[in-house]
Amino acid sequence: MSTIATSSYRRTRDHFEPQDADPHEQRRLRGQMEQIDYTAFVANREVLSQMLGKANPASFQKLATLTAAARGRWAGEALRLAESGSPVTPDQAARLTAFRTAYEELAESYEALRRMVERGYLVLNP
Repeated sequence: MSTIATSSYRRTRDHFEPQDADPHEQRRLRGQMEQIDYTAFVANREVLSQMLGKANPASFQKLATLTAAARGRWAGEALRLAESGSPVTPDQAARLTAFRTAYEELAESYEALRRMVERGYLVLNP
């Protein structure tokens, strides 16, 4: 089993690996599994292109800028709390958590869109 590391969690792949000793049966099963993977690829490409349209470098730049700003708000809030010297109140902790959550969601969205382009699900237009 292989593991894919993303920015905030690990996803485990559980792909079928035939154990049958018969090489003809293994080839048949691999062929079926490749067909299933191809079907998933086509479904992702069709659905995502309809839902998201065509991406361009400018849209990725805007998302990257938005993500960087969210990271900055989160880190800035943490520094502000640290510099105050006072114990963190529940309201302050909740605000910090909200900033972190916003940053993490944007970062994961960026990574997901990047994977969509890399896998050919989403067309990147110049």
